[in-house]
Amino acid sequence: MASSRRMVFQRLDLAAFLSFFTYAAGAVVVPVALVALAADLGFPLDEGGMSAGGVLHLGRTLSMVGAMLLCGIAAGRWGQRRTFGWSVLLMALGLALAALTPTYAVLLAAILVAGVGEGVVEGLATPFVQSLHEDEPGRYLNVAHSFWSIGVFVTVLLSGALLSLGVSWRWLLAGIALLGVFPGMLLLWPSRRGAPAAVAAPVPWRRVVGQSAEIVRLPRFWLFFAAMFLAGGGEFCLTFWSATYIQLNLGQDAWAGGVGTACMAAGMALGRGGWGYLIRQHHLHRLILGSALAGVAVTLCLPVVTTLGLFLVLLFLAGLATAPFWPSVQSRCADRLPQVDTTMLFILLSCAGVPGCGVLTWLMGVLGDGPTGLGGAFYLVPACYLLLAGIMAWDGLLGAAPRAAAPARHGGTGR
Repeated sequence: MASSRRMVFQRLDLAAFLSFFTYAAGAVVVPVALVALAADLGFPLDEGGMSAGGVLHLGRTLSMVGAMLLCGIAAGRWGQRRTFGWSVLLMALGLALAALTPTYAVLLAAILVAGVGEGVVEGLATPFVQSLHEDEPGRYLNVAHSFWSIGVFVTVLLSGALLSLGVSWRWLLAGIALLGVFPGMLLLWPSRRGAPAAVAAPVPWRRVVGQSAEIVRLPRFWLFFAAMFLAGGGEFCLTFWSATYIQLNLGQDAWAGGVGTACMAAGMALGRGGWGYLIRQHHLHRLILGSALAGVAVTLCLPVVTTLGLFLVLLFLAGLATAPFWPSVQSRCADRLPQVDTTMLFILLSCAGVPGCGVLTWLMGVLGDGPTGLGGAFYLVPACYLLLAGIMAWDGLLGAAPRAAAPARHGGTGR
């Protein structure tokens, strides 16, 4: 049943939506252009270069995690909004440097720079939106995260078409870098006195560390930490390798590869936007569990499909199933741990989801270089979703955590 409350958005919501869009565009343009990029920089994928392709995302993951571990302290010192805004601009700078790279090593270094900005965006965007909408955050988080999927959808279609027309991957990276300037400026633009974007008083770093220590001592946190690792890994394995699979295993061009990733992104955008409107906060657990089981059934079929049309349909259905995982697991965890600071909780959960993206995407590339090929490596995705379903089923059997008398939910690292 749809919520009776009308959703209300503001300027900072727009900034967050555009940040998610740019973040997604920068993350997926490399996998869509990977075949052309690898040939240009000397590590062709059909000659054992899939591991090198996976290392690009693994390196990005490491820099993101390092940034996320420190972004709580930065947000406590300068506020969420200011830290968030500068990180979007740093992300854009890294993408601009990647567009100019002459070698694989320089490309990797540029991606590490972009990863620092992306790590802060990943760590702060979710609590930033949650702090703007504290009544029913699950709805707004699903809508905000839908712009990640919209960014994937638009980027893979447009970049796939442009690559097929002979446009260099360098121009694609440069265009996305330019796009990132807009949300960065929206976030940094001065707000009226008393507006919701006003920067909170600085928070000592010892308090931020203390909030983190309080969270990691809770056994239930580690249950959701594992859930985020699997959810992020399964999602990005599909996002990163689908275009390559379509080009190498189904014999299609870059445009078809882009369409494949776009089909998954369309399913995710539709799923997140739809569930953001329809779902009630207390139904998040059922949504995650049911979607994980549906995802297992769909993704088990992917490696055995040999026709492009059916593969695209399955990718769309996989996107629908995957859609609620990332925002809903985080929001569900916040409900189950009401006594802790939400900002630091979301940052630490992202420190599981992002490594899941990187490690499992790299592992899928390694498996793709092995005897089973990339088709066999796709079975890694249903394995992730099955384990996720098991974790959420276990959480449902546990009782609710005790609610603190006056929890400081959103003030720990300021706005």
